[in-house]
Amino acid sequence: MEDALYDRIGHGYRATRRTDPRLAQLIWNGLGDAETVLNVGAGSGAYEPPGRSVCALEPYAVMIAQRPLGAARAVQGRAEALPFDDGSFDAVMAVLSDHHWRERQQGLRELRRVARRRVVLFNADPAEANLFWLTAEYLPGFLDLIPLPYRAAGAWQYELERLLGPVRRVPAPIPHDCLDGFYGAFWRRPAAYLDASVRAGISVFAALDAVDVDDAVRELRADLRSGRWDKRHRNLCDRSDLHLGYYVAIAELGQ
Repeated sequence: MEDALYDRIGHGYRATRRTDPRLAQLIWNGLGDAETVLNVGAGSGAYEPPGRSVCALEPYAVMIAQRPLGAARAVQGRAEALPFDDGSFDAVMAVLSDHHWRERQQGLRELRRVARRRVVLFNADPAEANLFWLTAEYLPGFLDLIPLPYRAAGAWQYELERLLGPVRRVPAPIPHDCLDGFYGAFWRRPAAYLDASVRAGISVFAALDAVDVDDAVRELRADLRSGRWDKRHRNLCDRSDLHLGYYVAIAELGQ
Protein backbone atom coordinates (compact mmCIF):
# COMPACT_ATOMS: atom_id res chain seq x y z
CA MET A 1 0.00 0.00 0.00
CA GLU A 2 1.31 3.46 -0.80
CA ASP A 3 2.38 5.79 1.99
CA ALA A 4 -0.36 8.39 1.48
CA LEU A 5 -3.24 5.90 1.24
CA TYR A 6 -5.12 6.93 4.37
CA ASP A 7 -4.46 10.61 3.74
CA ARG A 8 -6.67 9.97 0.69
CA ILE A 9 -9.28 7.57 2.01
CA GLY A 10 -9.20 8.14 5.77
CA HIS A 11 -11.66 11.05 5.92
CA GLY A 12 -14.98 9.84 7.28
CA TYR A 13 -13.47 6.46 8.17
CA ARG A 14 -15.50 6.15 11.38
CA ALA A 15 -18.76 6.28 9.43
CA THR A 16 -18.36 2.65 8.31
CA ARG A 17 -15.55 1.27 10.49
CA ARG A 18 -16.60 0.57 14.06
CA THR A 19 -15.77 -2.00 16.70
CA ASP A 20 -17.70 -5.23 16.31
CA PRO A 21 -18.12 -6.60 19.86
CA ARG A 22 -17.85 -10.26 18.83
CA LEU A 23 -14.56 -9.77 17.05
CA ALA A 24 -13.41 -7.48 19.84
CA GLN A 25 -13.95 -10.22 22.39
CA LEU A 26 -11.73 -12.61 20.43
CA ILE A 27 -8.99 -10.00 20.24
CA TRP A 28 -9.29 -9.05 23.91
CA ASN A 29 -9.23 -12.70 24.92
CA GLY A 30 -5.96 -12.95 23.05
CA LEU A 31 -4.50 -10.13 25.13
CA GLY A 32 -4.97 -12.27 28.23
CA ASP A 33 -4.00 -10.56 31.47
CA ALA A 34 -2.01 -7.77 29.82
CA GLU A 35 -2.49 -4.49 31.67
CA THR A 36 -0.47 -2.24 29.34
CA VAL A 37 -1.21 -2.52 25.62
CA LEU A 38 0.20 -0.84 22.52
CA ASN A 39 -2.16 -0.71 19.53
CA VAL A 40 -0.10 -0.43 16.32
CA GLY A 41 -1.84 1.04 13.29
CA ALA A 42 -4.56 2.14 15.67
CA GLY A 43 -6.59 4.22 13.24
CA SER A 44 -9.58 5.90 14.84
CA GLY A 45 -9.46 3.67 17.93
CA ALA A 46 -11.56 0.60 17.15
CA TYR A 47 -10.88 -2.53 19.23
CA GLU A 48 -8.87 -0.81 21.93
CA PRO A 49 -9.63 -2.76 25.10
CA PRO A 50 -11.40 -1.01 27.99
CA GLY A 51 -10.07 -1.25 31.52
CA ARG A 52 -6.43 -1.37 30.45
CA SER A 53 -3.69 1.20 29.93
CA VAL A 54 -3.59 1.61 26.16
CA CYS A 55 -1.25 3.61 23.96
CA ALA A 56 -2.09 4.00 20.27
CA LEU A 57 0.41 4.35 17.44
CA GLU A 58 -0.86 5.60 14.10
CA PRO A 59 1.06 7.02 11.10
CA TYR A 60 -1.71 9.20 9.66
CA ALA A 61 -2.79 12.49 11.20
CA VAL A 62 -6.16 12.23 9.44
CA MET A 63 -6.87 9.06 11.40
CA ILE A 64 -5.64 10.42 14.73
CA ALA A 65 -7.96 13.40 14.28
CA GLN A 66 -10.96 11.03 14.20
CA ARG A 67 -10.22 9.35 17.51
CA PRO A 68 -13.13 9.98 19.89
CA LEU A 69 -12.98 11.98 23.07
CA GLY A 70 -11.59 9.85 25.86
CA ALA A 71 -9.71 7.48 23.53
CA ALA A 72 -6.23 6.31 24.44
CA ARG A 73 -3.39 8.74 23.83
CA ALA A 74 -2.07 8.50 20.29
CA VAL A 75 1.52 8.77 19.09
CA GLN A 76 2.23 9.40 15.43
CA GLY A 77 4.69 6.85 14.09
CA ARG A 78 5.22 3.67 12.11
CA ALA A 79 5.39 0.02 13.05
CA GLU A 80 8.84 -0.35 11.53
CA ALA A 81 10.39 2.08 14.02
CA LEU A 82 8.38 2.06 17.24
CA PRO A 83 9.37 5.01 19.44
CA PHE A 84 9.41 2.92 22.64
CA ASP A 85 12.01 1.10 24.71
CA ASP A 86 12.37 -2.67 24.70
CA GLY A 87 9.65 -4.41 26.71
CA SER A 88 7.60 -1.26 27.23
CA PHE A 89 4.20 -3.01 27.12
CA ASP A 90 2.70 -6.24 28.41
CA ALA A 91 1.15 -6.81 24.98
CA VAL A 92 1.19 -5.30 21.51
CA MET A 93 -1.79 -5.62 19.17
CA ALA A 94 -2.35 -4.82 15.50
CA VAL A 95 -5.82 -5.04 13.99
CA LEU A 96 -6.13 -5.20 10.19
CA SER A 97 -3.02 -3.08 9.84
CA ASP A 98 0.11 -5.18 9.28
CA HIS A 99 -0.58 -5.63 5.55
CA HIS A 100 -0.17 -1.85 5.18
CA TRP A 101 3.31 -1.67 6.67
CA ARG A 102 6.10 -0.75 4.26
CA GLU A 103 8.40 -3.42 5.74
CA ARG A 104 6.20 -6.03 7.34
CA GLN A 105 8.95 -8.22 8.73
CA GLN A 106 10.67 -5.27 10.37
CA GLY A 107 7.32 -4.23 11.85
CA LEU A 108 6.85 -7.67 13.37
CA ARG A 109 10.35 -7.53 14.84
CA GLU A 110 9.49 -4.20 16.41
CA LEU A 111 6.29 -5.57 17.93
CA ARG A 112 8.31 -8.40 19.42
CA ARG A 113 10.89 -5.97 20.76
CA VAL A 114 8.54 -3.73 22.72
CA ALA A 115 6.22 -6.49 24.02
CA ARG A 116 6.97 -8.27 27.30
CA ARG A 117 4.35 -11.04 27.22
CA ARG A 118 2.52 -11.37 23.92
CA VAL A 119 1.80 -10.05 20.45
CA VAL A 120 -1.78 -10.26 19.13
CA LEU A 121 -2.68 -9.77 15.46
CA PHE A 122 -6.08 -9.77 13.80
CA ASN A 123 -5.99 -10.19 10.05
CA ALA A 124 -6.72 -12.56 7.18
CA ASP A 125 -4.40 -15.33 6.04
CA PRO A 126 -3.42 -14.24 2.51
CA ALA A 127 -3.45 -17.86 1.32
CA GLU A 128 -7.19 -18.03 2.06
CA ALA A 129 -8.14 -14.86 0.16
CA ASN A 130 -10.03 -16.83 -2.47
CA LEU A 131 -12.55 -18.09 0.10
CA PHE A 132 -14.54 -14.88 -0.33
CA TRP A 133 -17.02 -14.79 -3.19
CA LEU A 134 -16.33 -11.09 -3.84
CA THR A 135 -12.71 -11.87 -4.64
CA ALA A 136 -13.29 -15.15 -6.44
CA GLU A 137 -16.14 -13.97 -8.65
CA TYR A 138 -15.81 -10.21 -9.04
CA LEU A 139 -12.40 -8.93 -7.96
CA PRO A 140 -9.77 -11.52 -8.91
CA GLY A 141 -7.31 -8.64 -9.19
CA PHE A 142 -7.29 -8.58 -5.40
CA LEU A 143 -5.11 -11.69 -5.49
CA ASP A 144 -2.49 -9.76 -7.47
CA LEU A 145 -2.14 -7.37 -4.53
CA ILE A 146 -0.86 -10.24 -2.39
CA PRO A 147 2.92 -10.73 -2.71
CA LEU A 148 3.63 -14.14 -4.23
CA PRO A 149 5.39 -15.64 -1.16
CA TYR A 150 2.27 -15.10 0.97
CA ARG A 151 -0.08 -16.96 -1.38
CA ALA A 152 1.22 -20.38 -0.36
CA ALA A 153 -0.61 -22.26 2.38
CA GLY A 154 1.24 -21.97 5.67
CA ALA A 155 3.43 -19.05 4.56
CA TRP A 156 1.80 -16.52 6.90
CA GLN A 157 2.10 -18.85 9.90
CA TYR A 158 5.72 -19.60 9.03
CA GLU A 159 6.63 -15.92 8.89
CA LEU A 160 4.88 -15.12 12.16
CA GLU A 161 6.59 -17.98 13.97
CA ARG A 162 9.99 -17.16 12.50
CA LEU A 163 9.79 -13.60 13.80
CA LEU A 164 7.62 -13.96 16.92
CA GLY A 165 8.05 -17.54 18.11
CA PRO A 166 5.22 -20.09 18.52
CA VAL A 167 1.89 -18.66 17.34
CA ARG A 168 -1.60 -19.89 18.13
CA ARG A 169 -4.24 -18.95 15.57
CA VAL A 170 -7.87 -18.61 16.63
CA PRO A 171 -10.35 -18.58 13.70
CA ALA A 172 -12.47 -15.44 13.62
CA PRO A 173 -15.66 -16.15 11.65
CA ILE A 174 -17.27 -12.94 10.45
CA PRO A 175 -20.80 -12.27 11.79
CA HIS A 176 -23.48 -11.74 9.14
CA ASP A 177 -24.28 -8.35 10.68
CA CYS A 178 -20.69 -7.30 11.39
CA LEU A 179 -20.53 -3.69 12.57
CA ASP A 180 -17.04 -3.09 11.23
CA GLY A 181 -17.21 -2.50 7.49
CA PHE A 182 -13.92 -4.06 6.39
CA TYR A 183 -13.53 -6.03 3.17
CA GLY A 184 -15.18 -9.28 4.28
CA ALA A 185 -17.84 -7.75 6.53
CA PHE A 186 -20.73 -7.73 4.06
CA TRP A 187 -20.53 -11.32 2.84
CA ARG A 188 -24.30 -11.77 3.44
CA ARG A 189 -25.19 -8.17 2.50
CA PRO A 190 -23.78 -7.91 -1.02
CA ALA A 191 -25.65 -4.71 -1.93
CA ALA A 192 -23.42 -2.87 0.55
CA TYR A 193 -20.52 -3.13 -1.90
CA LEU A 194 -22.50 -1.04 -4.37
CA ASP A 195 -22.36 1.88 -1.93
CA ALA A 196 -19.43 4.19 -2.65
CA SER A 197 -19.29 5.31 0.98
CA VAL A 198 -18.83 1.69 2.11
CA ARG A 199 -16.11 1.11 -0.48
CA ALA A 200 -14.38 4.32 0.63
CA GLY A 201 -13.74 2.75 4.04
CA ILE A 202 -12.11 -0.37 2.54
CA SER A 203 -8.50 0.04 1.45
CA VAL A 204 -8.71 -2.80 -1.09
CA PHE A 205 -10.90 -0.72 -3.38
CA ALA A 206 -8.43 2.16 -3.31
CA ALA A 207 -5.54 -0.18 -4.11
CA LEU A 208 -7.25 -1.83 -7.08
CA ASP A 209 -7.44 -0.34 -10.56
CA ALA A 210 -10.51 1.91 -10.72
CA VAL A 211 -11.67 0.29 -13.97
CA ASP A 212 -11.60 -3.15 -12.33
CA VAL A 213 -13.62 -1.84 -9.38
CA ASP A 214 -16.19 -0.21 -11.67
CA ASP A 215 -16.52 -3.42 -13.67
CA ALA A 216 -16.97 -5.49 -10.50
CA VAL A 217 -19.61 -3.14 -9.11
CA ARG A 218 -21.47 -3.15 -12.42
CA GLU A 219 -21.43 -6.95 -12.61
CA LEU A 220 -22.50 -7.38 -8.98
CA ARG A 221 -25.35 -4.91 -9.44
CA ALA A 222 -26.56 -6.82 -12.49
CA ASP A 223 -26.34 -10.17 -10.67
CA LEU A 224 -28.32 -8.82 -7.73
CA ARG A 225 -31.02 -7.43 -9.98
CA SER A 226 -31.32 -10.64 -12.00
CA GLY A 227 -31.22 -12.92 -8.96
CA ARG A 228 -28.05 -14.67 -10.14
CA TRP A 229 -26.16 -13.80 -6.96
CA ASP A 230 -28.97 -15.17 -4.77
CA LYS A 231 -29.11 -18.36 -6.80
CA ARG A 232 -25.35 -18.94 -6.52
CA HIS A 233 -25.19 -18.10 -2.82
CA ARG A 234 -28.51 -19.25 -1.38
CA ASN A 235 -26.48 -21.37 1.08
CA LEU A 236 -25.33 -18.15 2.80
CA CYS A 237 -28.80 -16.85 3.61
CA ASP A 238 -29.19 -18.79 6.86
CA ARG A 239 -25.58 -18.54 8.02
CA SER A 240 -24.98 -16.47 11.16
CA ASP A 241 -21.26 -16.23 10.48
CA LEU A 242 -18.72 -17.35 7.90
CA HIS A 243 -15.05 -18.26 7.85
CA LEU A 244 -13.27 -16.04 5.33
CA GLY A 245 -9.71 -16.67 6.44
CA TYR A 246 -9.59 -14.17 9.32
CA TYR A 247 -7.75 -15.14 12.50
CA VAL A 248 -6.56 -13.79 15.80
CA ALA A 249 -2.89 -14.80 15.92
CA ILE A 250 -1.37 -14.88 19.40
CA ALA A 251 2.36 -15.16 20.12
CA GLU A 252 3.16 -15.91 23.75
CA LEU A 253 6.65 -14.55 24.21
CA GLY A 254 9.40 -16.35 26.06
CA GLN A 255 7.93 -19.80 25.44
